[in-house]
Amino acid sequence: MPETLPLFPLQTVLLPGANLPLHIFEPRYRQLTVDLVTGTVPEKRFGVVAIKAPVTEEVDKVDQLLAVGCSALLRQATRLPDGRYDIITTGERRFRLLDLDATSAPYLVGTVEWIPDTEIPSGTDRINSLTESARAAYRRYCETAWEREDWDEPAADTDTAALAHLLAADALLPMEDRQALLEETRPLHRLRMVYSLLTREAGIIAALHAVPAPASAFSAPMNLN
Repeated sequence: MPETLPLFPLQTVLLPGANLPLHIFEPRYRQLTVDLVTGTVPEKRFGVVAIKAPVTEEVDKVDQLLAVGCSALLRQATRLPDGRYDIITTGERRFRLLDLDATSAPYLVGTVEWIPDTEIPSGTDRINSLTESARAAYRRYCETAWEREDWDEPAADTDTAALAHLLAADALLPMEDRQALLEETRPLHRLRMVYSLLTREAGIIAALHAVPAPASAFSAPMNLN
């Protein structure tokens, strides 16, 4: 059944299991943070959804946003002296945005439906092979991009359905690739996507001898929210 969820439109894509620190300065999202901290918004949960580019006006219509977003759980909030907040959130569940309400609260509220994964096909050998290939691509990427102390591989017992998102969480992937991973509901296909994306990015980094920023970082205008 559809539910309502406070929304924070951003020019980024949050993946389930990924941490997202945010600096909150705009008044309506300061109020959202207050409502999350005080329990006015239940379960300290809100939705993060990517803004379609280009952004030329304040977001108040559903067609200005991508169709699939991710709920975020508020884990930590630090209030600064001038009323701004630094918060840390973690991605949880994917949702499809059905409608947008820009008037009933100080911040945007979306009508959403949750998006489940499809069932993982049977076949232990196939699953193990895909899992190890994706993990190997992740290690190659991190060894090329980061210092060893700056990354940790997901635990060996990580659920197959969650693994691809965790492997992609810290990679500097273009927003379009992150959105494709978010929208993919087939866990094994998602692992193949992560393998391909991380292999591609590791090759780019090795060739350039530098970590490239996502293409969207240069093409997307400033977030007006």
